[in-house]
Amino acid sequence: MKHGSASDINLTVFDVTKFLEDHPGGDDVLLSSTGKDATDDFEDVGHSSSARAMMDEFYVGDIDTSAIPSKRKYTPPKQPHYEQDKTSEFVIKLLQFLVPLLILGLAFGVRSYTKTPASS
Repeated sequence: MKHGSASDINLTVFDVTKFLEDHPGGDDVLLSSTGKDATDDFEDVGHSSSARAMMDEFYVGDIDTSAIPSKRKYTPPKQPHYEQDKTSEFVIKLLQFLVPLLILGLAFGVRSYTKTPASS
């Protein structure tokens, strides 16, 4: 089996350390793909057949797919059920209107109670 062909990039390990300085796309491109599946990155660029042939030089080995853990579906932790406030919106709006009126009425009541009668 020829290593580094387009069909097996995602199951193959390459050490491109020696190629970092010579890579036409710069070393950042290679470093950003370190330790992950770089198949899409490699294919998106559209490497030439000579670039694909060079990959054999950097071949390390094949990935043991039996050692890869299966992906688990994320299940969020269960949270306690939140009970909404039992007070209806109407009561809240009514209180927002009545409380200031009551405070105003109380202020007038206190003022008139504490006001001293005019002396004649």
